[in-house]
Amino acid sequence: MPGVKQGSLNDVNAVGHRKIGGRGVGNWYSEKSEMAWGAQIAQQVMKSSKIVRDPVVEEYVNRIGQNIVKNSDAKVPFTIKVIDSDEVNAFALPGGYFFVNSGLILAADNEAELAGVMAHEIGHVAAHHQAREMTRMHYADLGTVPLVMMTGYSTLGYGLYEASAFAVPLTFLQFQRDFEEQADWLGVEYMYDAGYDPQQLIAFFEKIEELQKTKPGLISKTFATHPQTPARVARTQHEIATILPPRPDYIVDTSEFHAVQERLRRLENRRPVKPGAGKNAPVLRRVAAGQGEGAGSSGDSDARPVLHEGPSQ
Repeated sequence: MPGVKQGSLNDVNAVGHRKIGGRGVGNWYSEKSEMAWGAQIAQQVMKSSKIVRDPVVEEYVNRIGQNIVKNSDAKVPFTIKVIDSDEVNAFALPGGYFFVNSGLILAADNEAELAGVMAHEIGHVAAHHQAREMTRMHYADLGTVPLVMMTGYSTLGYGLYEASAFAVPLTFLQFQRDFEEQADWLGVEYMYDAGYDPQQLIAFFEKIEELQKTKPGLISKTFATHPQTPARVARTQHEIATILPPRPDYIVDTSEFHAVQERLRRLENRRPVKPGAGKNAPVLRRVAAGQGEGAGSSGDSDARPVLHEGPSQ
């Protein structure tokens, strides 16, 4: 796009070839330390949470996530799991350990909304926001830095935040406003590169604000820490309109998404999050020409996948 600096965060053509927030002045921690840190917390989450083991649900969510990762700036492989929880939430740990609540899948209206939330969280990992947040905290109080960030070992004996029946360090889930805004924009770019309608990320976060009023018990406390303010929505909409090259079509919805929703409801004996949801047959809308419904590795294996560098254009 005219006026966009080549290789900058606004250069969507450079996605996959940019180094964002890596080790340096604003990030004291190596990628290896981040991966060790995330692995230890992921083990804790796996032990204390009910993981959805249905192969159809696992494969679908993993495929959506891996397609976005492939079209992102992330330099680590991602392990993606689905947690059986009513709470509308998703979170990604340092090093690419990513958990999506079934409540989030059921709350989304279409595949692009689900992809948008996942892209936002992948943006946090790609930009090393957890490590950079810990670096900021380090300036204020050396005692807040977990030992694993320095040595690879940790007792996890610091500020734990209870969410969905498992403990996750607060700093993994909460970021200052500038990091949230950056994750918004990275998520929009990653959605765009993966073929999804980027407006759906805005639509979902606006929906979260409404659910906080009508069904507050379903919304994760972590969503409440970074609401989509009108200014933030306006900024993202402006970036979409002025920076992203126009496309005639986007992926908004797929029949597979609704089939997975119904499968989850049967597995968990759930009612739809939204009144009337699930009553109508799914509609396949605005699928980009020449694009399928995503590609990725199966979610059946617990082995760490291999991340191929560079975007798939």
